[in-house]
Parts: sequence; structure tokens; C-alpha cells
Amino acid sequence: MPRPPIDLFDLLSPIYERVIHSPDIERLKALLDLRAGQRLLDVGGGTGRVTRLLTEQGARLFIADPSSGMLHQAQEKGCCRVLLAPSERLPFAAGSFERVIAVDAFHHFWRHEAAAREMVRVLAPGGRIVIEEPDVRHLGVKLVALAERLALMRSRFHPPAELARLFQRAGGRTTLHEKGINFWVVVEK
Repeated sequence: MPRPPIDLFDLLSPIYERVIHSPDIERLKALLDLRAGQRLLDVGGGTGRVTRLLTEQGARLFIADPSSGMLHQAQEKGCCRVLLAPSERLPFAAGSFERVIAVDAFHHFWRHEAAAREMVRVLAPGGRIVIEEPDVRHLGVKLVALAERLALMRSRFHPPAELARLFQRAGGRTTLHEKGINFWVVVEK
């Protein structure tokens, strides 16, 4: 499906970090188990708001995002290498990363099954993917989903078990973690 002529994320990029909540970084770090020297890819990492919080881990950090405006913000932080790329066609060889994350981004991807396959494809054997998403079973998240649809963002939120199944079909072994209005799918290869 073609992208709209105006990318809302390009328009939002200058104010994005002022209006979007920060992730539970300690939970993310614990689930990720990122180590010095490992390569981490943040798919849909936008402005680098999450990747920047992982710099002290000593890993080599990369962001792939389809919004040039968001990537410009990430590049200004200087915390990682940025690549303009959609989640469904990641420009990396198979097995390139020991860790892959998508934090509050998966519902924005255009073709979810293709994105899951790509994320598993670029994951090295023994590697780990951590997906953090808001849980659409909660009323507040349902309202956010409705607002994003009205804003023509084409967001599609998956319940936790459904998102885990996408990654199982892509070849990963999954575990679910839930807390409050968020959940995490941890995928291992």
C-alpha cells in the first residue's frame, strides 16, 4: 500500500518527544539483556528517544525508520547510526543483530506479518527481539487507537497473544510480559 504524500511523523518530529511518554526503560533493559559490543537495531526508532537511553550499555546502536524528519532528530542526538528504511524491508543481511527492539512503534508498521518476518530475519541466532506495545484491550488505548485512525495514521493495534503469534509464525519463540496498559513480546531465535 502506498504511503500518504504527507508523512505525519515528519510533521510531528520536532515536538514528538515532548508529547509521547517515555518507556519503562529499566524493564526494557532487563528484558533486552543488552551487552557491550552487541549490535542493536531499533525498528521504527524515530527520534532515537529509546536508543539514546541505551547508550551506556556499550552496544553498537542503529535505527531504521521510514520518516526522514524523525531520523533527523535522532541524528542530532549522535547516539547511533540512522537508516531511512521501512520495517518491512530492512537493508541488512540476515543475522546482522544480536538485539532488535520496537518500542511503541509496531502498531504503526504498514504490513505487520512482513515486519515480523524481517525482524526475525535480521536477528542473529541466539538473539532477542523485544517489542513494547500499548495493550488495546484497555479503554485508554482503544481511545488512542481511534484518535490515530481519525488522524489517518492507519495504526493497527494487536492484542498481546495475537502479536506473539505473528512472531511465532515468523520463526521466533515468544514469551509475553504484561504490566498496566503495556505489554512486551520477547522473541528469541
